[in-house]
Amino acid sequence: MLRFEQITYRIGPRTLFDGASATVNTGHRVGFVGRNGTGKTTLLGMLSGVTEPDSGTISVPSRWRIGITRQEAPDGPENLLEIVLAADQELASLNREAKTATDPGRIAEIHVRLHDKGASRASARAARLLAGLGFDEAAQQRPCHSFSDGWRKRRGGQVLNIEFLSQAVG
Repeated sequence: MLRFEQITYRIGPRTLFDGASATVNTGHRVGFVGRNGTGKTTLLGMLSGVTEPDSGTISVPSRWRIGITRQEAPDGPENLLEIVLAADQELASLNREAKTATDPGRIAEIHVRLHDKGASRASARAARLLAGLGFDEAAQQRPCHSFSDGWRKRRGGQVLNIEFLSQAVG
C-alpha cells in the first residue's frame, strides 16, 4: 500500500500541505481533483520522489511505479513516437543507463528490469496506441512542432495522458 503521513509542503510563505495523511491500498485507484494551484501536481511529485516534502514520510511499495506526464502539448523536434516512449521515464532512464553502465551486476539488473517492462515491445505498443488515435505511420514520425498549435493541444495531450494511463502502477 502507498502511504503518506503528516506531510507538510510550503512554497515560500504559502502552505500547500500541512500534516496531510492518506493511505491507498493495493488495487485501489485514486484521482486528485482541485482548482489550479492547490497542489495536485506537487503531491504527485512527492509520491513519485521528484519532490521532497518539508516534513513527514512517504512510503511507496518498491514494485509500484508512479509516472507523471506533462500537461502542455509537445512542440519540440521529437516525433510522436519518441514522445510516447519518453513518457515512461523509467524505461527511458534504463535505456540511457544501459548504454553507459560498466558494472556487470548493474548491467544485469538493468536488463532484467528492461525485460520485465517489456522494453523490446515498447515501440510496437506505442505505435499501436498512436494508430488507435488516428495517427498513421507517417504522422507518428513527424516532429511535434510541425503540427498546428490547436492540433497539438487536442491530440498531443491525449497521447501523453493515454500513455500514462496505459502504464502499470501496481
